[in-house]
Amino acid sequence: MTEFNTRISPSPRRALLDLAPLELDCMNTLWPMGQATVREIRDSLAARRPRAYTTIMTIMDRLARKGIVERRKVGRAYMYSPNLSAEEARTQALGQVIENFFGGSKEALLAQLSGDAPRARAAVAAVGPNGDGLEELVPTKRRDDSC
Repeated sequence: MTEFNTRISPSPRRALLDLAPLELDCMNTLWPMGQATVREIRDSLAARRPRAYTTIMTIMDRLARKGIVERRKVGRAYMYSPNLSAEEARTQALGQVIENFFGGSKEALLAQLSGDAPRARAAVAAVGPNGDGLEELVPTKRRDDSC
């Protein structure tokens, strides 16, 4: 079987939060598989989100153009593999949420998650637009990495 690698130059829009819902569904299907063809991804998605083969093919092509997945030709089909792990993707997405919605303040995020909205607003305001004051709110090193 002939194998060719196809590298598509990623677009500047690589933020994980920019993924459409079906793109994210395809990634959530691909991550546990490690690598897969369009048919395998479509078949795995079919139970909860049935889509045409050509729809999934288009989505996977978009993900390749964004640099989220790599594809290589194996025989007549393309084999797709993720360029970042699910853990890396979660870390990147959470970082974007913290930066864009909470002014870079992890404390503000935690306050929001705990239901303490006034504390969250105060934490975001304390950080300021340029991240001033962030050092006092968020420790730079965890004391116990076993958690």
